[in-house]
Amino acid sequence: MRFSVDPWDPTYGTSLDPELGASSAVVDPDVEVPAARWAPVRADPAVARPEAVLFVDGVRRIDAQVWVDEPDGAASPALCASYAAGVVCCCRERGAHLTVAEVRRGLVTTAEDAGDVVTRAGTYHVVGTRPREDVAPMQVLSLALQRDLADVEVLTAATARSAGGEDRDDLLVVDGPLQGRQHLPRAVGFVKSHRSDYLPTEPGLVVAALGPGERTPVFRLAGSWERYTWYLRLPCPPGAPWAGVVRVECRADLPADEAVALAHLSQATLPRYASVEYKDARAPQNLYPIAGLEGALRRRLGDQALLYRALRHAARSPATDLRPVTGGPADS
Repeated sequence: MRFSVDPWDPTYGTSLDPELGASSAVVDPDVEVPAARWAPVRADPAVARPEAVLFVDGVRRIDAQVWVDEPDGAASPALCASYAAGVVCCCRERGAHLTVAEVRRGLVTTAEDAGDVVTRAGTYHVVGTRPREDVAPMQVLSLALQRDLADVEVLTAATARSAGGEDRDDLLVVDGPLQGRQHLPRAVGFVKSHRSDYLPTEPGLVVAALGPGERTPVFRLAGSWERYTWYLRLPCPPGAPWAGVVRVECRADLPADEAVALAHLSQATLPRYASVEYKDARAPQNLYPIAGLEGALRRRLGDQALLYRALRHAARSPATDLRPVTGGPADS
């Protein structure tokens, strides 16, 4: 019996869902070449890497699940969360360095009269959202937290860009889908894991045939939002058909030739940052700059146990209508 092992650590879930869900997105595979002529695209040695590569990412943590008392005597669930976003710049002059980091604490709630929660370890500012009948309350809160984190990522990306100068030749790499950040210039989204099957059967076979550093032709997805996208295999040991495969995407309002140029640029740039198995459990998809950025941001979130104790102390204050859920801090 022959078999292969996906290098992705299963404690992080799977890099490829073995039963990819059918996507409702409309696929146009003929952007770069007609679907009938799809084949792996090799890296073009004539493509120059950018002067600087900016990697953007964010992290979040739930410090406590709480209840917020409302004027009518009811209580609504809420989240006290710490979250941060930042940018690592990899450039020829200074190598890899943290350019900007922004840390926030938020009380994510649907309570209309909620106020900021002031503790001895920091202030949790209100992040308001509306309840939805079609979504569970905790999911509503989680989505609101994610939206605010995405806003912080945009802010840090803009700050890093302005620090480097608008005329600098750079590429902005957003960890995850580009949705909500597609207005950023010279930006691509970097998607490490796959949950949907976008390609028809014949073009889809090209993904498994990719060699290290090769990519599929660019195709277009139209669904809840539109984008150009392509699959790229990062350098990794041979094995599972989708080992080391990531999906890269860019904004849909670009001319097709500019999207293809970004695909070539990503192909010339991203493989050099691929991680290796003995250093990272999510190799090679968890790029070294992104892994380093995540670690730097998590250290800036502060001690979770200390923050939880500070929240419980604040909840005992007569001026604070907030009650932590018992059971200790919870990660997210």
